[in-house]
Amino acid sequence: MGKPPRKHSREFKIEAVKQVVEQGRTLAAVADGLGLNANLLSRWKRQLEEEGVVAFPGKGRQNETDAEVTRLKRELATALQERDILKNWSRRAGASCG
Repeated sequence: MGKPPRKHSREFKIEAVKQVVEQGRTLAAVADGLGLNANLLSRWKRQLEEEGVVAFPGKGRQNETDAEVTRLKRELATALQERDILKNWSRRAGASCG
């Protein structure tokens, strides 16, 4: 079996990316020095560039977009349940009237 994935703090990720961006070291060199896969470090770099200060929100904390999507999915599930309840009720009410 493989090893479980390691958890890295937000600060660790930012510092690792800074070594590439500010110190001009290569992704491969930094990744090797930190015992990381270069693809992982590349992903962290891209996330930091795209998301800035909201990058790496951490476990249980979502960025605004993800939080909005979660809220909308919850609202949709509630609306679908309400629709199904009303649909079933109207069928039963219609059947008992006839």
